[in-house]
Amino acid sequence: MSTTPLPQAEPGRTSVFLVYVLYLLSIPSAAIFALLGVIVALAARDGAGPLARSHLDYQVRIWFQAFWWTIGFGVLAIIGLATVWFGIGIIPLAIAGVGGFVLYLWFTVVSFFGLLAFLDNRRK
Repeated sequence: MSTTPLPQAEPGRTSVFLVYVLYLLSIPSAAIFALLGVIVALAARDGAGPLARSHLDYQVRIWFQAFWWTIGFGVLAIIGLATVWFGIGIIPLAIAGVGGFVLYLWFTVVSFFGLLAFLDNRRK
């Protein structure tokens, strides 16, 4: 029976795993854990090894992408609420709602696949 050797201890591996777990728990926590995750990722980037650094950079990048898309969908929802009295506000509200749902799904799936790549010792 052959065994796969464990990867050598690399600085930042624990932080990468913690951030992925926080990202995956961000939906039930209303994104509070995602905010904590990006803070951990930003704090841990400097002393991390090459594999961990690539994942931490990736985690920060996907958080900022999700953040700016959330801001955009929020602005669209506000526009929809402001124009709902004119009968056209339901369209921006629907786009913002569906877009926000797709964004949360995207964030979860990307975080899950990033965790799988990290556990397989692949760079992001």
